[in-house]
Amino acid sequence: MAKRRRLIAPGTEELEQLEAGFAAKPSLSPFETNSAPPPIAQVAAEAASLGGMAAVTDRVALAQDQGDAARWRDAQEAGLVAQMLPLDQIDADFIRRDRMVEDEEAMAELLESLRLNGLRTPIEVTPEGDGFGLISGFRRLEAFRRLSGTDPRFAEIPAFVRNAGAGQGAYVSMVEENELRANLTPYERGRIAVLAAGQGVFPSTEAAVDVLFAAASKAKRSKVRSFAMVHESLGDLLQHPVALSEKAGLKLASAIRNGAQAVLRDALAGVGPLDAKAEWGILEKAMSDSSDASQSKSRGGRPTEVLRLPKRPLKGGGEVWAEVASGELRLKIKGRELALADAEDLVNQLCEQFE
Repeated sequence: MAKRRRLIAPGTEELEQLEAGFAAKPSLSPFETNSAPPPIAQVAAEAASLGGMAAVTDRVALAQDQGDAARWRDAQEAGLVAQMLPLDQIDADFIRRDRMVEDEEAMAELLESLRLNGLRTPIEVTPEGDGFGLISGFRRLEAFRRLSGTDPRFAEIPAFVRNAGAGQGAYVSMVEENELRANLTPYERGRIAVLAAGQGVFPSTEAAVDVLFAAASKAKRSKVRSFAMVHESLGDLLQHPVALSEKAGLKLASAIRNGAQAVLRDALAGVGPLDAKAEWGILEKAMSDSSDASQSKSRGGRPTEVLRLPKRPLKGGGEVWAEVASGELRLKIKGRELALADAEDLVNQLCEQFE
């Protein structure tokens, strides 16, 4: 029976010698000068390298997608992304409009443009309850509503949705948009300042003018205040207020400051339908009569005596004071803002006292 041979594991030095021998072993090809790793090792290395590159590419793409999504959310929250909204979800009377008269010829042109080219500039709305309140784009919304009756393409309208609320920001956006697209008339500028203040959006008409027309010069804001005075004094009687030129409106404001309001209102009260030219003729005559009357009073004689009654404080804040002159009573409420409807009620109560 043959004797079994014991196997002994090689030591460190022997292993190093074996590795050196493998490295020095000549290649099978006489043209190869460098030893190469086995094919399976090359395949594994290439796969690992490609896998690492793919992981880096995926991470870059993911970062770009996340960045794009964040920018999209920011743009949407800022109201810079247009959304398609059903027409019946938009309240066109959300705030008082600054434009008083619509040009039907311009509306016809807009309708034809929308049929051919669609809407190029979305309207602007703000969330309101289950729907949206219109801030700017009244004519575009009206055009879509007219077209939707015969064309289902216009059942929805592109809109920027912004959290403007019904406060000062909404009025500023509306005025800015109309000033850029088509200038408001001088009277419309003054009127919207009075309406916004009357709704409590601004503490006073002067403050409304300063905010709504902040980009205008000081001289222009002064003119807007003059037209605001004309609207406050005569707005309920004027038949063609938007036809007033800047010169005519400033002349009216000057006359009102000089005490001609009562004469002007008397001249306009009870007249039938007038065209713009005839209405201005009535106003000019009334201003002339008022000026003649004031000049005749100033010639000689004793000056008109004015008696001021003691001031009366109001429970909710503010005070009332009155002045009595020959044939005239002046009442003034200071430190208290009144809505237009409340002011009209107060005037009606005064009228009832003198019936």
